[in-house]
Amino acid sequence: MSTPATIPAAGTAAGIPAVTDQSASLLRGNQEVLTFTIGDQNYGLDLLSVREIRAWTEVTPLPNTPPFVRGVINLRGAVVPIFDLRVRLGGGVTNPTSANVVIVVEIGTESCGLLVDTVSDILALDASALQPVPATAADEEHGFLSALATHEDRMVALIDVNRLFSKGVPALPAAA
Repeated sequence: MSTPATIPAAGTAAGIPAVTDQSASLLRGNQEVLTFTIGDQNYGLDLLSVREIRAWTEVTPLPNTPPFVRGVINLRGAVVPIFDLRVRLGGGVTNPTSANVVIVVEIGTESCGLLVDTVSDILALDASALQPVPATAADEEHGFLSALATHEDRMVALIDVNRLFSKGVPALPAAA
Protein backbone atom coordinates (compact mmCIF):
# COMPACT_ATOMS: atom_id res chain seq x y z
CA MET A 1 0.00 0.00 0.00
CA SER A 2 1.38 3.38 -0.89
CA THR A 3 1.90 6.24 1.51
CA PRO A 4 -0.08 9.40 0.72
CA ALA A 5 1.91 12.21 -0.83
CA THR A 6 2.07 15.31 1.32
CA ILE A 7 2.42 18.82 0.07
CA PRO A 8 3.90 21.07 2.74
CA ALA A 9 1.84 24.09 3.64
CA ALA A 10 3.60 27.23 2.51
CA GLY A 11 1.07 29.59 4.06
CA THR A 12 -2.63 30.09 4.44
CA ALA A 13 -5.16 31.32 1.97
CA ALA A 14 -6.26 34.88 2.54
CA GLY A 15 -9.88 36.00 2.58
CA ILE A 16 -11.27 35.79 -0.93
CA PRO A 17 -13.08 38.79 -2.47
CA ALA A 18 -15.97 38.64 -4.93
CA VAL A 19 -15.55 36.81 -8.26
CA THR A 20 -14.71 39.91 -10.29
CA ASP A 21 -12.24 41.18 -7.69
CA GLN A 22 -10.63 37.73 -7.41
CA SER A 23 -10.34 37.42 -11.18
CA ALA A 24 -8.74 40.84 -11.44
CA SER A 25 -6.33 39.95 -8.65
CA LEU A 26 -5.36 36.68 -10.35
CA LEU A 27 -4.87 38.40 -13.68
CA ARG A 28 -2.21 40.69 -12.17
CA GLY A 29 0.14 38.07 -10.74
CA ASN A 30 1.48 34.56 -10.84
CA GLN A 31 -0.26 31.65 -9.17
CA GLU A 32 0.76 28.06 -8.49
CA VAL A 33 -2.11 25.61 -8.87
CA LEU A 34 -2.55 21.90 -8.38
CA THR A 35 -4.41 20.58 -11.41
CA PHE A 36 -6.71 17.57 -11.39
CA THR A 37 -9.37 15.95 -13.53
CA ILE A 38 -12.98 15.00 -13.13
CA GLY A 39 -14.03 13.10 -16.22
CA ASP A 40 -12.44 14.88 -19.16
CA GLN A 41 -12.48 18.31 -17.48
CA ASN A 42 -9.38 19.97 -16.01
CA TYR A 43 -9.58 21.94 -12.78
CA GLY A 44 -7.08 23.66 -10.53
CA LEU A 45 -6.81 24.66 -6.87
CA ASP A 46 -4.54 27.27 -5.33
CA LEU A 47 -1.56 25.26 -4.10
CA LEU A 48 -1.61 27.14 -0.79
CA SER A 49 -5.02 25.66 0.10
CA VAL A 50 -3.84 22.06 -0.50
CA ARG A 51 -2.63 20.20 2.59
CA GLU A 52 -2.04 16.71 1.16
CA ILE A 53 -2.99 14.24 -1.54
CA ARG A 54 -4.21 10.78 -0.54
CA ALA A 55 -5.22 7.61 -2.30
CA TRP A 56 -8.94 6.81 -2.05
CA THR A 57 -9.91 4.85 1.04
CA GLU A 58 -13.37 3.83 2.16
CA VAL A 59 -15.26 6.39 4.18
CA THR A 60 -17.74 6.12 7.02
CA PRO A 61 -21.04 7.37 5.61
CA LEU A 62 -23.16 9.76 7.65
CA PRO A 63 -26.95 10.01 7.61
CA ASN A 64 -28.83 13.15 6.57
CA THR A 65 -25.99 14.83 4.70
CA PRO A 66 -26.06 16.58 1.30
CA PRO A 67 -25.52 14.29 -1.73
CA PHE A 68 -21.94 15.50 -2.24
CA VAL A 69 -20.87 14.37 1.26
CA ARG A 70 -19.39 10.87 0.86
CA GLY A 71 -18.70 10.46 4.57
CA VAL A 72 -15.76 10.96 6.91
CA ILE A 73 -12.30 9.52 7.45
CA ASN A 74 -9.97 9.56 10.42
CA LEU A 75 -6.92 11.56 9.36
CA ARG A 76 -4.28 11.32 12.08
CA GLY A 77 -6.90 11.62 14.82
CA ALA A 78 -9.04 14.28 13.11
CA VAL A 79 -12.43 13.51 11.58
CA VAL A 80 -12.34 14.89 8.03
CA PRO A 81 -15.39 15.03 5.75
CA ILE A 82 -14.91 13.77 2.19
CA PHE A 83 -16.83 15.59 -0.55
CA ASP A 84 -17.50 14.16 -4.01
CA LEU A 85 -16.43 17.08 -6.20
CA ARG A 86 -18.09 15.53 -9.26
CA VAL A 87 -21.49 15.78 -7.49
CA ARG A 88 -20.77 19.34 -6.32
CA LEU A 89 -19.95 20.32 -9.90
CA GLY A 90 -23.17 18.76 -11.20
CA GLY A 91 -21.65 15.71 -12.88
CA GLY A 92 -23.25 12.82 -10.99
CA VAL A 93 -21.90 10.49 -8.33
CA THR A 94 -18.34 9.13 -8.51
CA ASN A 95 -17.93 5.37 -8.25
CA PRO A 96 -14.51 5.48 -6.58
CA THR A 97 -11.79 2.98 -7.35
CA SER A 98 -8.20 2.68 -6.20
CA ALA A 99 -7.32 5.09 -9.06
CA ASN A 100 -9.30 7.97 -7.48
CA VAL A 101 -7.59 10.53 -5.29
CA VAL A 102 -8.60 12.67 -2.32
CA ILE A 103 -7.15 16.17 -2.16
CA VAL A 104 -7.19 17.40 1.44
CA VAL A 105 -7.74 21.17 1.47
CA GLU A 106 -8.31 23.83 4.06
CA ILE A 107 -11.52 25.83 3.78
CA GLY A 108 -11.38 28.61 6.33
CA THR A 109 -10.33 26.85 9.51
CA GLU A 110 -11.72 23.44 8.52
CA SER A 111 -10.06 20.65 6.58
CA CYS A 112 -11.96 18.52 4.11
CA GLY A 113 -11.16 16.03 1.38
CA LEU A 114 -12.20 16.47 -2.24
CA LEU A 115 -12.72 13.25 -4.19
CA VAL A 116 -11.41 13.66 -7.77
CA ASP A 117 -10.48 11.30 -10.60
CA THR A 118 -6.76 12.06 -10.92
CA VAL A 119 -4.19 14.66 -9.92
CA SER A 120 -2.33 15.97 -12.95
CA ASP A 121 0.47 18.35 -12.02
CA ILE A 122 1.45 21.64 -10.42
CA LEU A 123 1.41 24.62 -12.75
CA ALA A 124 2.98 28.03 -12.24
CA LEU A 125 0.56 30.21 -14.18
CA ASP A 126 1.55 33.72 -15.14
CA ALA A 127 -0.91 36.54 -15.74
CA SER A 128 -1.02 35.94 -19.51
CA ALA A 129 -2.45 32.44 -18.96
CA LEU A 130 -5.35 33.63 -16.77
CA GLN A 131 -8.69 34.84 -18.09
CA PRO A 132 -11.71 36.09 -16.15
CA VAL A 133 -14.71 33.79 -15.86
CA PRO A 134 -17.26 34.84 -18.50
CA ALA A 135 -20.32 36.62 -17.11
CA THR A 136 -22.55 33.78 -18.29
CA ALA A 137 -20.78 31.39 -15.89
CA ALA A 138 -20.31 33.78 -12.95
CA ASP A 139 -23.75 33.08 -11.52
CA GLU A 140 -24.82 31.40 -8.28
CA GLU A 141 -23.95 27.90 -9.54
CA HIS A 142 -20.48 28.88 -10.81
CA GLY A 143 -19.48 31.47 -8.21
CA PHE A 144 -16.70 29.17 -6.99
CA LEU A 145 -14.76 29.59 -10.25
CA SER A 146 -12.13 32.30 -9.87
CA ALA A 147 -10.50 32.25 -13.33
CA LEU A 148 -9.87 30.18 -16.42
CA ALA A 149 -6.33 29.29 -17.38
CA THR A 150 -4.91 28.14 -20.66
CA HIS A 151 -1.90 25.86 -20.49
CA GLU A 152 -0.52 24.22 -23.60
CA ASP A 153 -3.58 22.73 -25.32
CA ARG A 154 -5.96 22.59 -22.34
CA MET A 155 -8.29 24.88 -20.45
CA VAL A 156 -8.17 24.69 -16.64
CA ALA A 157 -11.04 26.04 -14.53
CA LEU A 158 -9.61 27.43 -11.29
CA ILE A 159 -11.72 26.70 -8.22
CA ASP A 160 -11.73 28.93 -5.16
CA VAL A 161 -12.16 26.43 -2.30
CA ASN A 162 -13.31 29.22 0.02
CA ARG A 163 -16.37 29.69 -2.21
CA LEU A 164 -16.85 26.06 -3.25
CA PHE A 165 -19.40 25.61 -0.50
CA SER A 166 -21.15 28.98 -0.43
CA LYS A 167 -21.98 28.80 3.26
CA GLY A 168 -18.69 27.27 4.34
CA VAL A 169 -17.96 23.60 4.96
CA PRO A 170 -21.33 21.93 5.57
CA ALA A 171 -21.96 21.04 9.17
CA LEU A 172 -21.98 17.30 9.71
CA PRO A 173 -24.49 15.61 12.02
CA ALA A 174 -23.31 15.36 15.60
CA ALA A 175 -22.26 11.93 16.78
CA ALA A 176 -24.87 10.21 18.92
